[in-house]
Amino acid sequence: MAEDKVPAKDVAAVKKCEEAYNKVRDELSKVIVGQDEVIEQVLVAMFARGHALLEGVPGLAKTLLISSIAETLKLSFKRIQFTPDLMPSDVTGTDIIQESKGGDRAYKFLPGPIFANMILADEINRTPPKTQASMLESMQERQVSAGGTVHTLPDPFFVLATQNPLEQEGTYPLPEAQLDRFLLYIKVDYPSGAEEWEIARRVTTGQLGGIKAVMTDKEIVDIQNLVTRVPVSDQVLGYAHALVRASRPGEEGAPDFVNKWLDWGAGPRGILTLVTCAKARALLYGRYHATVGDVDAVAKPALRHRIASNYAAHAEGKTNETLIDDLLAAVPASEKYSQPAA
Repeated sequence: MAEDKVPAKDVAAVKKCEEAYNKVRDELSKVIVGQDEVIEQVLVAMFARGHALLEGVPGLAKTLLISSIAETLKLSFKRIQFTPDLMPSDVTGTDIIQESKGGDRAYKFLPGPIFANMILADEINRTPPKTQASMLESMQERQVSAGGTVHTLPDPFFVLATQNPLEQEGTYPLPEAQLDRFLLYIKVDYPSGAEEWEIARRVTTGQLGGIKAVMTDKEIVDIQNLVTRVPVSDQVLGYAHALVRASRPGEEGAPDFVNKWLDWGAGPRGILTLVTCAKARALLYGRYHATVGDVDAVAKPALRHRIASNYAAHAEGKTNETLIDDLLAAVPASEKYSQPAA
């Protein structure tokens, strides 16, 4: 979009968004070494009004990263440690009987830790499916139903969950319905050699800095509203549309490897995620328009939990990660896309 066609208030808002992103990264760098891509993806999910799931082996500072982000954003924050004996009411809250001074008894709702702007669902796959499912309504509808009454959650509201790889002992795979509630599925990898050296130096010499808040809840909501106003071209929408449709086995024009190695592909929510997150990422870099490059940048966290590779793929050493790489290579970003015929 040409600069002169961008509303003046949005030009200033985009610049403010880029400045806020840089400030957040600067503050996080005081306690977090590296992980720039992970930080970017978490903020993209938040500004796109979504939740994020972070997966990595123990000890990669996932919990520290999320709690540090909460500090920089000046949000109410609650950490829920998911364990095998955690009950749904321990998350959402429960009704208790309360007696008044007159002797009358009535139920009163006691809110659980889910009632905060930012929730750290730590090791969410260490609790059974019943407790995992207790968060579905909160994540989708941003409310909690208890005793026939609906309790609205604060705005903004984010769930940032961590999980250990499923191969580890004592883990319960998240059901597909809950996985789909996470806008992005983010992988946290080991730091580089230089980053790990710097981590050891800082921690062992006590050189961790303090974090100060650089954004407010109102500013976050303003950015979320700005994301919805960012225009998206037919080219970007068409590229995201083509990627998602090409991921579906049996779909006309699907690559051979998709038909061979995937049980199912991404649904319409995959397109919405790619486009919305591409727009949010564009704002972080001071642009009022999303590009196909933004779509590529968010493709893996947006799609890795929305496709299912089969046994044949596993036998060939193919994972969802490599299949998304193959998908990006198979769908040309340079092709001219337009709205398909009805």
